Amino acid sequence: MCSIMGYIGSELSLAAFQSGFEKTASRGPDMSRVEKLENGFLAFHRLAIMGLTETGMQPFSRGENRLVCNGEIYGFRPLKEDLLQRGYTFESDSDCEIILPLYELYGTDLFAMLDAEFALILYDGKTKSFVAARDPIGIRPLYYGYDASGGILFASEPKNLMGLTDHIKPFPPGHYYKDGAFHCYRDMTAVNRVCHDDMETACRTIRDKLIAGVQKRLDADAPIGFLLSGGLDSSLVCAISAKLMHKPIKTFAVGMEKDAIDLKYAKQVADHIGSDHTEIFITREQVIAALPEVIKLLGTWDITTIRASMGMYLICKAIHETTDIRVLLTGEISDELFGYKYTDFAPSPAAFQSESQKRVRELHMYDVLRADRCISVNSLEARVPFGDLDFVQYVMSLDPAIKMNRYGKGKYLLRHAFEGDLLPYDILMREKAAFSDAVGHSLVDDLKEYAETRYPGDEWQERCRQYSYCPPFTKESLLYREIFESFYPGQADMITDFWMPNRDWEGCDVNDPSARVLSNYGDSGK
Repeated sequence: MCSIMGYIGSELSLAAFQSGFEKTASRGPDMSRVEKLENGFLAFHRLAIMGLTETGMQPFSRGENRLVCNGEIYGFRPLKEDLLQRGYTFESDSDCEIILPLYELYGTDLFAMLDAEFALILYDGKTKSFVAARDPIGIRPLYYGYDASGGILFASEPKNLMGLTDHIKPFPPGHYYKDGAFHCYRDMTAVNRVCHDDMETACRTIRDKLIAGVQKRLDADAPIGFLLSGGLDSSLVCAISAKLMHKPIKTFAVGMEKDAIDLKYAKQVADHIGSDHTEIFITREQVIAALPEVIKLLGTWDITTIRASMGMYLICKAIHETTDIRVLLTGEISDELFGYKYTDFAPSPAAFQSESQKRVRELHMYDVLRADRCISVNSLEARVPFGDLDFVQYVMSLDPAIKMNRYGKGKYLLRHAFEGDLLPYDILMREKAAFSDAVGHSLVDDLKEYAETRYPGDEWQERCRQYSYCPPFTKESLLYREIFESFYPGQADMITDFWMPNRDWEGCDVNDPSARVLSNYGDSGK
């Protein structure tokens, strides 16, 4: 990952801007630069992934225009070759440098052309104003706010903007900002035409498109590793990658010392694909000690996100401290497309599709936020094959009736698509378990018990009532909210709501986001 920040206005000093920018130095530890504009500042912390020489350092410049971009532009080489044939020249091997000439040729239409994970700030030297944009899923982070004089700030994380603006807002995915307004250039949840492919055609297409999505994300000039939980999604990413790379890949799994459910399955997958596998054990003491830091780096109070981040943060910390890996492939975004345990209760195909659309729209506040922050704070880059735009668009367009669990097995399309020898059959058909639970049921239990010790009496209910926006409703959620407010006072509406099963559905009116509380959990996570 990298970190970007920009400001146009008359109030903010260089010292104040730099102070905010330094808060995300770990996103880009290789090089840093702040460039003064005629009417503001533009800044970049670099984590070198593509084009490792100093020529790849940003801001990039072309004439009067300047650019900072935290992103990976997949398939940039054909685009670059076309630009070279048009007479454009380049100073680096960086994929992001092509954005400036594309802007000259196509203006803001360029964003819809990109197959990319990106967040960018472009200074248009002719208009003396910013153009900013974010990828259609929001895999790369971007936030914005205004200062007292009306100046606008953009930054990779909320912590960059604390104290510089009164109200921090997430930049909407699939939008660009120009001339003071936000414009949607691509909505990944919109389905213009429902695809009625039969089961075998759908599964064959799912397989082909996911393999293509993985292959794109193996292109890096820096060392690559893989997070492997032993669940369906990360196991598929690892198995596909091992087959494509024709050599042992480096896989990493995390679990609690006393009841690490995932580790045995991850080891089974690692043995099957022949990976160079590392197990990382964590303790209750490490989890509790890391809690304030994790909430600070996440910028959320959501229960699910925080629980799932504990293991992910600690494994990424270990990878950063003990290896030379710079890029991590992960298995996020599959559940939003193919279903969770609770979507087994969807009352109709239309309800299933609506829930999937909601989850994809909000990904940038939950699972994608978790992956970005846990990985980037440890100076690593996350790549998410299930977030491939072509793959997402196809799965979202499928008739929701075929995606619902009518097969006695959730996410059946994805499982059936990869039947064969890529994975052991029992891994391919393993029941879904929430990551925070599968790291060890004790992880969630330890967090709940810790919250109990913090609020021993009944006063906690009164403390919950002081929050009018998304008030906490358990001791655990109160603990998280109070820690969040200590770092981000008054910024709770950066997150829309608690990530919970759809309580309007029969069987889903629960008071805990863990799938363990659902009646269909069964053998999941065992």
